[in-house]
Amino acid sequence: MLPLLGGVFMGWSLGSNDAANCFGSAVASRMVRFWTAAVLCAAFVLIGALLEGRAGIETLVGLTPIDLEQAVVITVASAVTVTLMTVFGLPVSTSQAAVGAILGIGFLNQEVNLAGLGKVVVCWFGTPIGAVAVCAVLYKLFAYVYNRLPVSVIRADILLRAALIVAGSYASYTLGANNVANTTAVFVGAGMLTVFQAALVGGLSIGSGALTYSRKVMETVGSKLVRLDPFSALMVILAEGLTVHFFTVVGVPVSTSQAVVGAVLGVGLVRGANTIKRKTLYGIFTGWFLTPPVACFIAMCIDFALHLRYIPH
Repeated sequence: MLPLLGGVFMGWSLGSNDAANCFGSAVASRMVRFWTAAVLCAAFVLIGALLEGRAGIETLVGLTPIDLEQAVVITVASAVTVTLMTVFGLPVSTSQAAVGAILGIGFLNQEVNLAGLGKVVVCWFGTPIGAVAVCAVLYKLFAYVYNRLPVSVIRADILLRAALIVAGSYASYTLGANNVANTTAVFVGAGMLTVFQAALVGGLSIGSGALTYSRKVMETVGSKLVRLDPFSALMVILAEGLTVHFFTVVGVPVSTSQAVVGAVLGVGLVRGANTIKRKTLYGIFTGWFLTPPVACFIAMCIDFALHLRYIPH
């Protein structure tokens, strides 16, 4: 079971960071308590992984044949890439890190499923664009209904609180369903785990990250969305969940962070407000384009180093 530790660590780090995309705005604004959010996030991540994680796992498995040693190389390369990007302050997608590392091994194997790769890349571009459109439509539709509800301010606050819990739970479900493939799909490809076992281990790993180390990220990263009003934050979370769920059905792991950014831009388009600074966008795009090739390069270097042989004179 030792080779699984890399995948478990990936899942833990994914949960500790991306839980903020599901409940960050609600926790940072004190609409929902942290432990309520963490428990709900962990529970729904696991449910999503078990019920709908198969499609994403099968997509990553189909990119290239790998053995167990290469599966370990991929998880290590992905983790190193995520760490490096974080150190340099660049937004990072674990989905792109995982796929980049898989491709590095695929290039060494000289066997890459180009059709599968093309599908993945198209979905990467479609994630923020789709979230912009979904959030803009949701905002106009729900704002029309919400502004006509005959409720008091107190009841409106209770309604928003309940809606944020439901939306956050749904977003957690889609996080597990979509991103579990990033943590354990390679072990399915190596024949070590079944799809169900991979979904279970990955879902538990992501949930453990949400429970043990997501508080700081929820309260700090989530605060970026708090300058939006609670209603706008609700629309962002709901749009993120719907966008990620769509790509889950398609069978491609995508970045929940990029979905959130796209959704925030969607709110900005509707309200005519500059909700994201240009410098922030540049950082996001830099991390977006650098992550896959960096992970690919690191995976190739690790694999090359593992196969070096000392030849005595």
